[in-house]
Amino acid sequence: MPVSQKKPLPKPVWYKNTYFWIAAILFVLGIVGLPFLGGDETIRDPGQKREGNLFVLYLIASIVMLINGLLSHRQTVQHYEEEHSGAQA
Repeated sequence: MPVSQKKPLPKPVWYKNTYFWIAAILFVLGIVGLPFLGGDETIRDPGQKREGNLFVLYLIASIVMLINGLLSHRQTVQHYEEEHSGAQA
């Protein structure tokens, strides 16, 4: 294949974006850390400073990662559409 030809981009799908997977894991950890389910002791790392309501941090982190995933996926779709429309022109 000559250098001028590019490999076609695969169609972007959300489940290949790692940010969504990390957001889901953090969300599950946040739910497990709820006081009536497992509490902070269930999700605290060994040696981690003791804080109250640790589950809230995990839930906020999951929201941040979800936003990162949405922005990243949107940019990937936009790049795909630009490349795809440029190849047809």
